[in-house]
Amino acid sequence: MTTTAPSAAPVCLADGLVLREARPQDLDRIGALLTARGEPADALDHRLVAEDPDAGWSSCAVVVDGDRVVSTATLLDESLRVGGVQLPAGQVELVATDKEYEGRGLVRALMGWAHARSAARGHVVQAMIGIPYFYRLFGYEYAIDMPRTLAVRTPPPGAGAPALRAARPADIPAVAALQDAAQERFDVAMPHSAPCWRWLLEHEASALWVLERAGAVVATGRTTPPDGGVLLAEAAARDGAAARELLRGVAALAPEGPVRVVDRPGTVTSAAWQEFLEHTPREQAEQYYVRVPDVAALLDRLRPLLWQRLTAAGADPGDGDIVVSTFGAHYRMPVRAEGLGSVVTGGPMQGPRAVGGAGVAPDQLPALLFGPHGLEGLTRLRPDVYAAREELFRALFPPLTADVLSFYLPF
Repeated sequence: MTTTAPSAAPVCLADGLVLREARPQDLDRIGALLTARGEPADALDHRLVAEDPDAGWSSCAVVVDGDRVVSTATLLDESLRVGGVQLPAGQVELVATDKEYEGRGLVRALMGWAHARSAARGHVVQAMIGIPYFYRLFGYEYAIDMPRTLAVRTPPPGAGAPALRAARPADIPAVAALQDAAQERFDVAMPHSAPCWRWLLEHEASALWVLERAGAVVATGRTTPPDGGVLLAEAAARDGAAARELLRGVAALAPEGPVRVVDRPGTVTSAAWQEFLEHTPREQAEQYYVRVPDVAALLDRLRPLLWQRLTAAGADPGDGDIVVSTFGAHYRMPVRAEGLGSVVTGGPMQGPRAVGGAGVAPDQLPALLFGPHGLEGLTRLRPDVYAAREELFRALFPPLTADVLSFYLPF
């Protein structure tokens, strides 16, 4: 069961508008706003979250003008794994504002509500997909690469109809286990929460499928509606044969094509599909947003992992402290025989090289902690990311592989 934050008091905004937690009587008005500014399926998604016992109305806020809902946002509870460390995380979704009320800072106010609610729930990071650039205005930065979407050149051969069917509630444990196995090889992973699995069974913007063999679920994936083609994402399989049958079954949903798949490098499905896909280079960068609200709190959570990386690499941390500066502030982790001590926050530090530390611009910190470049790669890309003891800090902050499962498919 999700731990909910105490209900916050309504906040009076300009022009008589009020920001408050959503209520059951707001359901139809929120649904109408989401439908008008997005898709009709968004109204269903909001209802699934608001009426779920593990999420509920405390997950949603609205800005109202009298009885009229003019802006809304919803906060979802997530868990982001880095190595063996689980980080409580939040994800903001279902954001919409009435056209007549745009330009008044309502989304900014709602994002402030979401971040305060996220902090109250113990989240130490937020991750999301969203409009390009827009969410950088609220402290988010691009950090985690999305996997490539590749066209299927030809479906795998096979006879008869694949045993592909829509997932049912009883399938969720098997489906989640397949996803856990697929995500195990990644350095960074965000699985679906238990409530999200329930929502996906009723979600209209995608369909959740399973493939059976001798009565057991051996493969799974999500597809977009087959309107002029189909996209297969979040595919996971027990073995190569199941992966190929999954792809053959999905291709049959859209016999006129095109069929595209999200390639999860290093997984069973990726290995089984290579000969059937068109391998074209990525045309444009695609990344998930990440926000780090409290650097010290996040580094404190990561201390066991950082020490593990140091010892595994055989890097000598020396005596004293490991120092990371974001220039406007700096963070010291004392080196002890048994590991790294609690993070101590200090003031501005413009020259961390002088104390053997590393400098990282604050907007590059999410990429350093969760992204594919690591300290070495970011140093080549950014003048404001560097380290005095390069071997040490490369061991602390290596390039990371990542796999994120989000409520909405970002493709």
